[in-house]
Amino acid sequence: MALKAKHVLNFHKGMTGLLVAGLMLVYQNFTLGSWIYLALHGTYGVLWLLKDRIYPDKQWEQEISFGQGILIFGIAALYWVAPWLLVSSRTVPSPPLLAISISLNIVGVFLHYASDAQKYFTLKYQSGLITEGFFARCRNTNYLGEVLIYFSFALIVQHWLPFLILAVMGSVIFIPNMLKKDQSLSRYPEFADYKAQSGLLLPRLFLLT
Repeated sequence: MALKAKHVLNFHKGMTGLLVAGLMLVYQNFTLGSWIYLALHGTYGVLWLLKDRIYPDKQWEQEISFGQGILIFGIAALYWVAPWLLVSSRTVPSPPLLAISISLNIVGVFLHYASDAQKYFTLKYQSGLITEGFFARCRNTNYLGEVLIYFSFALIVQHWLPFLILAVMGSVIFIPNMLKKDQSLSRYPEFADYKAQSGLLLPRLFLLT
C-alpha cells in the first residue's frame, strides 16, 4: 500500500490521547488540568479519525515518500510539546481559564469539523464556489476552527512555546494554504464579489447583506 499524507497524520492524531495519558503516568500528574487536556486533545484526535472515515479531505490523499512522511510527522509532533509542558511542569490552570479554554475548544471543534463536512458533501454533489453556510462570511472556517482548538490547548498550558508553535504553523502552513485556495477559487467569475464580503480567516460579521 502506498504511503499517503493522511496515514501519517492519522497515526499522529490517533496517538495523541495515548501520549498524553502516558505522560500523566510517567510524571504521576493526575491533576484536573491534565485530565481536561487529555479529554480535549484526545477527543480531537478521535474526531479527526472519524472525519477521515466519513468525509476525508482530498489534500491528504496524495502519495508521499518515506522521507516526506517523517517530515510531516516531525512537524505534527510539535503539537505534542504543549501536553509535555503541561504535565511535566505540573501547571495547574485556574477554573476560569479552564472554562475559557473549554469554550474556545468547543467552538473550534464545531467550526472545524462542521465546515469540513459542508465542504465535502457540497462538492460531492455539486462542484463550484461555496458561498453559503459556514463559508458565507469566512473563506476558511475550517482553519479558524483549528486555530481556536490549538489556541485553547496553549491557554491551558500557560507557556509561550505552544503559542509560538501555533504562530509558526499559521505562517508556514495555514496562511500559504489559504492563499493558495484563494488563487484556485479566483477562476470563478463570482469570486471577486465573494472575496469582498468574506474574510480570509476571520468572518466579515459587520456586513448586513
